Amino acid sequence: MKKDDFIAHKRKSDGERQLLHTHLSEVGEIASSFARKIGAENAGRLIGLVHDFGKYSQEFQTYIKSATGEINPDEDDYVDAKGMKGKVDHSTAGAQLVWQRLNRIGKAAGQGELCGQILALCIVSHHSGLIDCFSMDDRAVFTERMRKPDEKVHIEECLLAADQAILDAIEQLANVELVKELFGQLRQFVDFEKLSTCDYFNLGFFTRFLFSCLIDADRLNSAEFEDPARLEERLKNATPIPWRIAIERLEGHLASLVPRNYVDELRREISDNCKNNADKAQGLYTLTVPTGGGKTYASLRYALHHASHHGLDRIIYVIPYTSIIEQNAKVIREVVEKEEDVRPWVLEHHSNLEPEQQTWQSKLVSENWDAPIVLTTMVQLLEALFSGGTKGVRRLHQLANSILIFDEIQTLPVNCVHIFCNAMNFLTQRCNTTAVLCTATQPLLNELKSPDKGQLTIPNINELAGDFDRHFIELRRVDVHNQIKPGGWSAQEISDLAVGQFRELGSCLVIVNTKAWAQELFQRCAEQVGKSQLFHLSTNQCPAHRTMLLEEIRTRLDQGLPVLCISTQLIEAGVDVDFSSVIRFLAGLDSIAQAAGRCNRNGKLKDEKGNLIKGQVFVVNPDKESTGMLKDIEIGKDKAERVLSESHEDVLSPDAIKQYFRYYFFDRADDMTYRLEGNKSHRDDNLLNLLSDNPRCTEFFLDRKPGEMTKLPLLRQAFMEAGRQFKAIDAPTQAVIVQYGKGRELVAELCSAAKEFNAHRYYQLLRQAQKFSVNVFPNVWEKLQGQKAVHEVQPGHGIYFLDEEYYNESFGLGTEPVGTMSALIA
Repeated sequence: MKKDDFIAHKRKSDGERQLLHTHLSEVGEIASSFARKIGAENAGRLIGLVHDFGKYSQEFQTYIKSATGEINPDEDDYVDAKGMKGKVDHSTAGAQLVWQRLNRIGKAAGQGELCGQILALCIVSHHSGLIDCFSMDDRAVFTERMRKPDEKVHIEECLLAADQAILDAIEQLANVELVKELFGQLRQFVDFEKLSTCDYFNLGFFTRFLFSCLIDADRLNSAEFEDPARLEERLKNATPIPWRIAIERLEGHLASLVPRNYVDELRREISDNCKNNADKAQGLYTLTVPTGGGKTYASLRYALHHASHHGLDRIIYVIPYTSIIEQNAKVIREVVEKEEDVRPWVLEHHSNLEPEQQTWQSKLVSENWDAPIVLTTMVQLLEALFSGGTKGVRRLHQLANSILIFDEIQTLPVNCVHIFCNAMNFLTQRCNTTAVLCTATQPLLNELKSPDKGQLTIPNINELAGDFDRHFIELRRVDVHNQIKPGGWSAQEISDLAVGQFRELGSCLVIVNTKAWAQELFQRCAEQVGKSQLFHLSTNQCPAHRTMLLEEIRTRLDQGLPVLCISTQLIEAGVDVDFSSVIRFLAGLDSIAQAAGRCNRNGKLKDEKGNLIKGQVFVVNPDKESTGMLKDIEIGKDKAERVLSESHEDVLSPDAIKQYFRYYFFDRADDMTYRLEGNKSHRDDNLLNLLSDNPRCTEFFLDRKPGEMTKLPLLRQAFMEAGRQFKAIDAPTQAVIVQYGKGRELVAELCSAAKEFNAHRYYQLLRQAQKFSVNVFPNVWEKLQGQKAVHEVQPGHGIYFLDEEYYNESFGLGTEPVGTMSALIA
């Protein structure tokens, strides 16, 4: 076969070939540019160069040419490509090549073995997601792949067939100099003399980071070959970010704001403190601001100045709820984006509007966070850090040379605490990343019960806002009433309290723990309150729907018109609304504090005589509430009730919040490793173990197969098993596009773009569709499928839309056509 006859891909639209040596060289260059951020550019180039080395085999070339019609069914070489899909191994050859070259270097110290294993893992895993080193079924999976026989891998055949330029490049990279360079990097964050849990985690996370560089490089190159407009767009955006332009626009906007009262004066002070701290070194910081203290502008001001000072690539806002993403994105766009800009400043990525199983189409259009300012969810961030497969991990490398702004960090899932802390320490200490933990209620991630398992390293001087205790006192705008009573409050009693507060003070917000209670109270209040004055908010409504409702609520509140809103907890963290009264169902004290931040937010509440007064916050315990399966809420309620019963002068004071987190974290210490109880191997384990030294799997392997290994390798992780087990939320959700407002047109356009598969248009439409999607839990998804209420935009794409009659204007998505109200509870 001629050297120019080896192909990597074939363009769907016009049949143009991408030659294999071109794909390998280009992926090597892109991966190198990504890995340069952590000083591993040569490692990045090597894994890019050899990731598809196995495609030089006759077996693969026959397969791809049969699949693309270059070999006709009546020719002797033709094979049934559909039957062979996924069965032709083209990833092991390159992995074995690198493993064999590096494994022998520095044998006594094991340096080449470790470096070879890291790079070979990335290469061999680039279609499946990182494979296990040792698995939970007692196999040395990585070792098995490196011993896979040549008749199945074809490494010798590929060496003979490969382009000389590719072989020369491999020869120049896979040598002792690379081992010295790579091992020198590893020594900076791993103590090889006394390896700890955190050291093993760091080795695994470094591997995952390089893997991310390879996956994104491979996906980008494939997408840009399929759609050359994507390449033009990326090259156009490759210039340094003009942070000074954004700074001038923000500073100009802030200068135009005239303080109206003491709250505004304090917000300006906090914002100035953030700006003044922006020139400090990169690292981990806290931004502890009382609710309503102007966190959005303050954090943006810090981030823009910090990014400009340190020459960073992007700012990533990590936010718990999509409702806050929409609000903050709007605020930031209004300040920094102008029509004349060459590229948009802001990217919102908050939906899992991607198929669970990657398709060739989804690989071309999935989001990789390549924008100056990205707003995403904690779920998406955690999936980039820890999920299996290749979908989420491609975004991980974008966290390097960036600023991460964690809005409402107290919402971090408890089971992720140790692995999150280890990941943040790695990023901030090794990847030129700055992380800022924003909240009114800091969750003490630097004071954990088991620091040896990973806790944040945050110096006390790294608080950006200044004197929080003084700020808290000066921003105290509410009185909190503990209304917990034996037996709890009935639905009628709570609705009567809400309507009473609404009539007395003009506005009232009720925040509940479940969607069922939100609907129950809404229906009861609807019997006493006019339709135009009553609102319902939950995650059953798509972002565009919630945004419209919140805008209407804000407008009415600003005009002094009566508003009664019943909402799930989506409204309590960071949503900019200002009610005179708030009723909060008993929950964690951090949630109660956040709910209080929606009351008298701007300090303007006055009595009949015009005197400033405090807002009223009531904490109630409903008599019948199904939160038994929601462990975080149940334990939070218990610890909050304990603090509420103690003699704190103010139950929302900094001391009370610290005490709450001490109680809460002490009880949850065993959960912080992400426990895997009752897993398939019938032995308890946890994700921290699987992602570090994996002691149980290696112990069982040695017991079951004595003598098979004389020495355990340093990389022992069960990466694939950890990825399978990890879920950023307890129950995985499926995104579905709803036909609300513009969603109807989007569904029609998506179906059309999917059928023709115009990649560029499809990508744009998917971005727009995020605002019209709802994330559905498995039990609801099953019901919708049973009703034949969901459909793929095109068979095999994995993107779904909902029949129009299953979306209700008041409550959002339901499991029965509109009219069957009880089915809207989900």
